[in-house]
Amino acid sequence: MHAFSLFLLLDPPVKPPTNHRNKPSSHCATMSSNNSDQPKLKVGILGATGTVGQRFVALLALHPYFVLHALCASSRSAGKSYRAATKWKLATPMPASVADQVVDSCSVTKESRLLECDVVFSGLDASVAGSIEAACAAAGLAVFSNAKNFRMHPNVPLVVPTANAEHLAPLIAAQRAQGAQMWVQELLAEAPDGHAADYIDPELFVDGGCIVTNSNCSTTGLVVVLRALQAVFGPATKVHVTTMQAVSGAGYPGLPVLDVFDNVVPLISGEEEKLETEPRKILGTIEGARVADAELLIAAACNRVPVLDGHTLAVSVSFRDSAKVEPEAAMAALRAYVPPPGEEVWSRCPSFPHGVGAIRVADEADRPQPRLDRERGKGMTVSVGRVRKCNLFDLKFVALTHNTILGAAGSSILNAEVAVAQGLIKGSK
Repeated sequence: MHAFSLFLLLDPPVKPPTNHRNKPSSHCATMSSNNSDQPKLKVGILGATGTVGQRFVALLALHPYFVLHALCASSRSAGKSYRAATKWKLATPMPASVADQVVDSCSVTKESRLLECDVVFSGLDASVAGSIEAACAAAGLAVFSNAKNFRMHPNVPLVVPTANAEHLAPLIAAQRAQGAQMWVQELLAEAPDGHAADYIDPELFVDGGCIVTNSNCSTTGLVVVLRALQAVFGPATKVHVTTMQAVSGAGYPGLPVLDVFDNVVPLISGEEEKLETEPRKILGTIEGARVADAELLIAAACNRVPVLDGHTLAVSVSFRDSAKVEPEAAMAALRAYVPPPGEEVWSRCPSFPHGVGAIRVADEADRPQPRLDRERGKGMTVSVGRVRKCNLFDLKFVALTHNTILGAAGSSILNAEVAVAQGLIKGSK
């Protein structure tokens, strides 16, 4: 038996004294009533040098209360300056405030700057995310992840913030009720055999950690629009969706130019499976400590197209009560949509698209278009157009989402802002 597993059996995790750099034992706290005058919170980024990590850095550099504290990447990058470790690929310049910051390892040790963080954002690739995120949660950290590894875990919220933010509180509570042991067991399951101790010092196990995930980029726009429509028309029953997905969704270096230029690639590995399953959890209802999936059938066809940013979806949908579904009523519902939990919370979330809204309905007949509409609401707004009757379903429309902002890092950040606004995360400093 490996020493790490033996340690767990002989000395199971308990709340240790609050001596990790004078840090309290839990970042996932109980509810508080007011987040006005929000104090600064230290944040870390896992996978900070990758494409999603760079988007986290760009979005957080000027955040009013999240302060970049730990930029973490692989052992190849650890010890270098962020400038030296990163091939910056965003159109906006690398923030000067982080360029000379030293990159840390993703391992959780007593010297790790991660332990000083109030929130950790994960832009890790799924091939390594499971072990690292589980280790962070086992150390009492609040992890907001863009990776797929724990999306379908029964106690982990899968949240698109402008669709189902109400899932955060009960599922974070469900994780905290199980203590560090839940995430230690997940670490043992995720880590390569015999290597769990490479990710965390077992002395650092702390109750109170949690993981929150956001959806796959192609799922995001679909569920926001469906949630708005269901608020008026009741449950959707069937969806057919065809996607036209930007090349940035493939990461860097992505597809060879000769594969995508003057072309459409009708296969994105694993994408259709995610798009057909994730919305059922997101649009489901909380029952106890888990989500009861929505009774929704989805057929998806996913395509890679020669567009830099912005995923476009052509959607047809049927509702249980189809008699009252009309295009004008649908457009009115989309324009009026205020996502739960409501304005009182959103007013304290800097990343919410204030003044634009979660959904923008295009007045133009030929919109939305990626180049013209992906930056709506600073990339946090879903643009919808061509809402009309469908001959086979009840309604059809086109939706557009910025895949690397609302469809990735932006959702993680807004999820964390909601958690802060609801008192689920409290600063330790």
